[in-house]
Amino acid sequence: MFRKTVVGLSCALWAQGAFALDDPKTKLDDPMKSGMWDYHQVELLGDPEVIRFDERVIVRGPVSAEDSLNVPLLVDATGIDNVKRIVISADYGPIPHILTYYPEQAEAKLGLRFKIDQGTAIRASVETNDGQWFVGSTYIDAAGGGCTAPAHAYASDDWEEKLGEIHGRLWAASGRARVIVDHPMDTGLAGNIPVFIIQNLAFESDSGDLLARLELFEPVNEDPAFSLYFEPGTLTGPLHVKGRDNNGNRIRGLLAEGDTH
Repeated sequence: MFRKTVVGLSCALWAQGAFALDDPKTKLDDPMKSGMWDYHQVELLGDPEVIRFDERVIVRGPVSAEDSLNVPLLVDATGIDNVKRIVISADYGPIPHILTYYPEQAEAKLGLRFKIDQGTAIRASVETNDGQWFVGSTYIDAAGGGCTAPAHAYASDDWEEKLGEIHGRLWAASGRARVIVDHPMDTGLAGNIPVFIIQNLAFESDSGDLLARLELFEPVNEDPAFSLYFEPGTLTGPLHVKGRDNNGNRIRGLLAEGDTH
């Protein structure tokens, strides 16, 4: 396994690109009253015709982040039917896009951890199969610095040997899976450390059926940890995890009932 030098995104690039939109469809009653939402709805969502802020999209996180490198978040859009994808973002993050979740055969519900750089509105934008968008949000305060700190992994001499290892636990009866992947998840914003992140993860059944998938971006935490939820009876065998990082390293592993390794 090896690393290539990749130029990271900077706060300045996002700040210079921000602008206010005059299109009437952006003049919605944003519950967060954020100055960046008009911009992000175009850049992250593709400027959809209709967006609704909807209390059925639940976003839960701490009032204040105790650890800016590992902020827990739960997004629950199970109150919305026919969910295609969930875009999770931070309005005032140097790299706003945290991840996109495609539930496929899973429930539209995801637990995750991410890095935060300052107090900001956190959004979960839910697209349904018919192209409608429903948005939930919460505000998390933070002292900052999570996106610009180097990974802790480099303090260990064997971090490369552990790169891409899968850990976690499967509760088949209740339809829940906890998946952790060993990876530094460097944002490219720490001095002289290039972007080094997992780009995608797929979760498959033992027969090869796609159950859910993720697109990951720089703000996802080091050693990403996810909680996935399924209807009871969906997880009838091991959960296979497959993915790739931006240096071409492949990720392969599985979780069986009761695994904690």
